[in-house]
Amino acid sequence: MSQSVPQRLAELSLVLPAAAKSVANYLPVAASGNLVLTSGQLPLADGKLVATGLLGRDLDVAQGMLAARQCALNILAQVEAHLGSLDKIGAIAKITVFVASAPGFTEQHLVANGASDLLVAVLGDKGKHARSAVGVAALPLNAPVEIEAIIQTAS
Repeated sequence: MSQSVPQRLAELSLVLPAAAKSVANYLPVAASGNLVLTSGQLPLADGKLVATGLLGRDLDVAQGMLAARQCALNILAQVEAHLGSLDKIGAIAKITVFVASAPGFTEQHLVANGASDLLVAVLGDKGKHARSAVGVAALPLNAPVEIEAIIQTAS
């Protein structure tokens, strides 16, 4: 991708939120060598969850995908705050997508596509990644999705 990441965000009409501060004894981002690891990011926009509840009971897949997309934007915001520029991303190595799921809900992988599709749209090939999509009984604040990421910095 020849465009800078900020140019690509603008072309997609996307605005990164401010990186959320940690509210407990953890770091929102930690680095180890050329890896940047984010803490789990909830689907917060303007300080509020974009949705709450369980997938398959309170929310459908499309709503879950939008929540996952917001989590991915929050991941990018954290990485930008840590690195100073999203152009310093070498690759998204892996994301883990936790989906608060009602019993019998088995479409966590489809919910996770909301994040995966956004990362590839913004970062091109650097956004392609390994991924796990995991159903869980509940998430903090009754969030429907939480995502953590491992990012490799550019050399």
